[in-house]
Amino acid sequence: MSFTLSAADVKNLRDSTGAGMMDCKAALTEAEGDFEKAIEILRKKGQKLSLKRADREAKEGAVIAKVNDSKTKGVVVKLSSETDFVSKNEDFIQTARKIADIALAHYPADLEGLLALPYEGSVKIGDKITDMVAAIGEKIELTNYEKLEAAQVESYIHMGNKAGVLVGLNKADAQFTDAGKDVAMQVAAMKPIALDKGDVDPSVIEKEIEIGKEQARAEGKPEAMLEKIALGKLEKFYKESTLLHQQFVKDGNLTIATYLKGIDKDLTVTGFKHVKLG
Repeated sequence: MSFTLSAADVKNLRDSTGAGMMDCKAALTEAEGDFEKAIEILRKKGQKLSLKRADREAKEGAVIAKVNDSKTKGVVVKLSSETDFVSKNEDFIQTARKIADIALAHYPADLEGLLALPYEGSVKIGDKITDMVAAIGEKIELTNYEKLEAAQVESYIHMGNKAGVLVGLNKADAQFTDAGKDVAMQVAAMKPIALDKGDVDPSVIEKEIEIGKEQARAEGKPEAMLEKIALGKLEKFYKESTLLHQQFVKDGNLTIATYLKGIDKDLTVTGFKHVKLG
């Protein structure tokens, strides 16, 4: 070996990458003391580790939702891990928060664009995650990135970073803040699949009608009545599954649409994003 490997060099690499001491020592030895090459070796090790664990399920993690100061834009990101031991670590959570901050600042078009943004110095977000895989030794992925723009955007993070929600309102005013947060909590609790009836995927509607027909047929209803019965069941599906038609969890006498109209006759939701663990 034509170079002297010091404990300080190993510590410096460990501090920079979060990898284990022995891994850092081995990488520096292989790189013959070249710091940048050693980082690349560790990243490659992380990539291999990530591939080896590709069949593992990363169902834990942290979901972070944030809005900008003017409340006109919001983002949700999900940094996934295999275990809650990792996801509850403060460093892991802070990394997820920093990624959300970067996403909000740069507002990339998609997840691929977000992974390519700088995390710190020349280290991209994708590289940072690879470094985490090498350091922690389990599957870690940035699995979700959603964004939303509206006249007013409100966010909600469910207990323990298990879900993040963005809700867009068609009008902006400080007096609408609580309403926006109420609707965001509604989304987290009731998990609507669409905003309104017209936003439900036609294939879902077709499936619900077929289910309704089969249920009515099983109950012995006449064939001539099946379509009408199925359409009645579809209306119930809309009330349960579309946000504006759902019963408001804080007042079962109101739908979300009527709750918002009670605050301002023109107030409504223009869109929402819901990202959850699992």
